[in-house]
Amino acid sequence: MVSNYLLFPVSLLAGLVGAMSGMGGGIILIPALTFLGVDIKHAIAISILSVIATSSGSASAYVRDHITNLKVGMFLEMFTILGALAGAAITLAISSRPLYIVFGLVLLGSWITLFVAGHESWHAGAQDRFTRWLELEGSYHDQALGETIRYRARRAYLGAPMMFGAGVIAGLLGIGAGAVKVLIHDLVMGLPPKVSTTTSNLIIGVTALAGTSVYLAAGKINPGLAAPVIIGVVIGAFLGTRLLVRLTNEAVRRSFLVVLLVLAVEMIVRGIRGV
Repeated sequence: MVSNYLLFPVSLLAGLVGAMSGMGGGIILIPALTFLGVDIKHAIAISILSVIATSSGSASAYVRDHITNLKVGMFLEMFTILGALAGAAITLAISSRPLYIVFGLVLLGSWITLFVAGHESWHAGAQDRFTRWLELEGSYHDQALGETIRYRARRAYLGAPMMFGAGVIAGLLGIGAGAVKVLIHDLVMGLPPKVSTTTSNLIIGVTALAGTSVYLAAGKINPGLAAPVIIGVVIGAFLGTRLLVRLTNEAVRRSFLVVLLVLAVEMIVRGIRGV
């Protein structure tokens, strides 16, 4: 039986990282739970439930600070919900070992993409007609820079189907797929890093709710494990929101890269060795 004394601090750290990076915390929570002896399918189910708590704990604060772009979030949520339902159904149908490798490969691919792109600073790009019609634009006050950042999203016609794929990953692996969503926001739709992170936090909660319904119906969620996890990630998410607004975009990106690389390698190795 996993000790609640270990679950709580691990969940606290997962919530902190999830809120600051927009990844939902599952990237830390799932490896930690499996290391503590929890079956990966049950870990995925608990993780995707905790993603709802992480999103609730951080998204409201980001909306209040006027960093989250609500129009972008609500448009993309339609596609991630459908993907999450499909992904959760796939997880229940396959064996556990491939899930470790797929989990690690998703994180590693995200790390490589973000590392290559991370050498260029964000700049506003031209907006296409479809995205302009959706009015996906906005502004926020950056406390670290002391100025107002104005931006316009672009290529929503590519972001939407890619978000369906992100939803599949979220439901499949229980991580919220915030890493993938942030990359889509950054590289495809041209959003500033802080807007990418905060809008991702809004989207992952709705996506996780869809995936959780599938795992709950299958009996994969253990209330005894879920309770301390949810408490930990909510507190961690609150602390993460307080830190994010005081950091520069580059600091957020660097911390994101370190976490991704370490956990990607760990999960791939564990999958190959059959742990």
